[in-house]
Amino acid sequence: MAVTPTERNAWAARSVELAQLMSRAALGDRGAFARLYDLTSGHLYAVVLRIQRDRALAEDLLQEVYVNVWRSVGSFDAAQSQPMTWLTSVARNKAIDSLRRAQSQPVMQSVHRDDDDDERPDLDQQLVDESPGPADLLSQAGDARRLDTCMQGLTAPQRQSVALAFFDGLSHAEVAAHLHQPLGTVKSWVRRALLSLKECLERAAQRDQRDTVGA
Repeated sequence: MAVTPTERNAWAARSVELAQLMSRAALGDRGAFARLYDLTSGHLYAVVLRIQRDRALAEDLLQEVYVNVWRSVGSFDAAQSQPMTWLTSVARNKAIDSLRRAQSQPVMQSVHRDDDDDERPDLDQQLVDESPGPADLLSQAGDARRLDTCMQGLTAPQRQSVALAFFDGLSHAEVAAHLHQPLGTVKSWVRRALLSLKECLERAAQRDQRDTVGA
């Protein structure tokens, strides 16, 4: 199933609108900021909730996210980043910082979203076995170099799709529009990439365990 020109245009139009709202918010326009919140809070809450599984804490963190956005929106550069990518980065960093303060490791958890355009299935439905899923392994990869090594083992399209879907929080449809690729192709890239990452991170964890026992 391909992303239609209408869907692609809608995604681009939303990015333009968000960029305009952020520019006005940077000048102190509270009305524009309120509109920005209305358009993006559902998406950013889902991003936070995938990392911070406590819903009450996630709701508190979402408010902190928008405090940070209000303070730093002036640093947003539309020439360097998409609005939703920038906002997602703020939300993700806030959620991860909250777990670090609690001396925990982030656990990325897929959640059902009510948005009709988010066609990502829950990760617990992607794999039928009971071993840790790819997102669990991603969150457990405490050594960033290990994760980077496994990411480098993916093809360029797979690597970019996973980064947009799981690190930037875009839906499959948004990733397809961003990359100008059919939706089915993007879903295939993400699925194969997650399976490859799972196998790679499992092997790395097993090596680390053997090294620890041997030491």
